[in-house]
Amino acid sequence: MAKKKKLKKKSHKSTKILTYVAWFLSIIALALSGIVAGYYFGYENGKTEVIAKENVEKEKRLALLQKLEKKVKKDESVNKRLQEVLQKEEKKRYTSAAHELDTKSLAKPPKPQKRKVVHTATKPKLAIIIDDVATRSQVKAIKQVGIPLTMSFLPPSKTRPNTQILAKNEKIYMIHLPMEALHWNKEEPFTLHVGDSQQKISQYIADLKGLFPRVKFINNHTGSKFTANEISMNRLVVALNENKISFIDSRTTAQTKAPKVMKNFGLKYMARDVFLDHHMEKSYVLKQIKLAVKTAKLHGTAIAIGHPHPNTLKALKESKAILREVNVVYINRLY
Repeated sequence: MAKKKKLKKKSHKSTKILTYVAWFLSIIALALSGIVAGYYFGYENGKTEVIAKENVEKEKRLALLQKLEKKVKKDESVNKRLQEVLQKEEKKRYTSAAHELDTKSLAKPPKPQKRKVVHTATKPKLAIIIDDVATRSQVKAIKQVGIPLTMSFLPPSKTRPNTQILAKNEKIYMIHLPMEALHWNKEEPFTLHVGDSQQKISQYIADLKGLFPRVKFINNHTGSKFTANEISMNRLVVALNENKISFIDSRTTAQTKAPKVMKNFGLKYMARDVFLDHHMEKSYVLKQIKLAVKTAKLHGTAIAIGHPHPNTLKALKESKAILREVNVVYINRLY
């Protein structure tokens, strides 16, 4: 009897333990279920957020691609218009820019003026002058390049009677004034010569001012003989001062007297630093553009001179990346 009671008590104890174990396992199961459910719902929420972020990024990429596509189409359109204009210009015969210079061999242009190295916190400035502008197609081609290029118009003549009309539509322009050269036998009409009187030079400049009323700058076309003559340069600067026009020396000769004359008048001497197209190959022009940028960085400012030749304009169009290293400005904003 006692043995039966003992077995019954032991069985009851075992049942109780099993009940505890069952409850414990149930609690663990519930906890695990909660964890799994939380993970699942958290995963789903996280997945939704990830998908939303991916959609946003996808929309951004799509918008950027559409923007780039528009830009490419615009550039292609601009390039197409530029090519059309340049094709017309290519049909014309050009002499190289070397005709400007005082040298029989025309191997190298005269060296630029000596200048001090300038360290400036502001972005260097580069003014690019395009000489010999005389036709509507040239003006159109220059504008299609898409950067500030200062056009220097030749005075009107029998072969180009409308240069003053073309200039009228431009906010900033120059006159490319023909002056006597040492070694050039294709002289422009109305060229200034050494020995011209003060009255003749002053009258001519006044007449040009009447034709180009907003002109503020002139630079010399050829002029290796004229600019090397101190008396002639004195007379020219007197005439320019009377009409509030500044002189920019194209430096077609190393013997130029312009620095001395400008100093005597208390005026700032402005001169060409780089000829872009002394030779007309595009590879040469690209190299000269890099030199112009380097010069501007070295001195804070620089003046480059080119011509409306197809290769020059193409090279400028292709050099926009390196030109962003400086501020390309119109001549009136150089100083």
